[in-house]
Amino acid sequence: MKRSDIVSEVGMLLQPITRSMGLETVDLQVAGEAQRTVLRVLVDRPDGGITVEECAKVSEALGRQLDLYDFFPHAYTLEVSSPGLDRPLRTDEEFRRFAGRRAEVVASEPVGGQRRFRGMLLGVVGDAVVLQVEQRQVQIPKAQIQQARLVVQMDDLRADLQR
Repeated sequence: MKRSDIVSEVGMLLQPITRSMGLETVDLQVAGEAQRTVLRVLVDRPDGGITVEECAKVSEALGRQLDLYDFFPHAYTLEVSSPGLDRPLRTDEEFRRFAGRRAEVVASEPVGGQRRFRGMLLGVVGDAVVLQVEQRQVQIPKAQIQQARLVVQMDDLRADLQR
């Protein structure tokens, strides 16, 4: 089975688990080869912040489901964790929800002669993510986004410590 198929199938198993716990799946990856395969799952609360206990509950519930299916013909490691403060951004909803926060976006092709952008996330307009980079607004076509993630700011760290 191809990795993309495994990610898709595991995603379908994971969705009801996270939904029932009031969580969301941020990312799902299969990394490594053969005996060193890692199934990495990032989960979070829609309003941010997840506990170690919640990650353990997701891991246990997903592990039971994975035992019923034979996605890997060998041993693998299941990792369930928080996406962290520098969480990846993938969906329109996430780009809208985190508008007003600093983000870094890497394009697969140059946009205005540049591939890497860091600025204030403004949201989504049509088929593009909009960033305020210094004194200009940049629209990066979603189809060209190779990677997008929040940028950790000291204010974010202070807010997390006060929770």
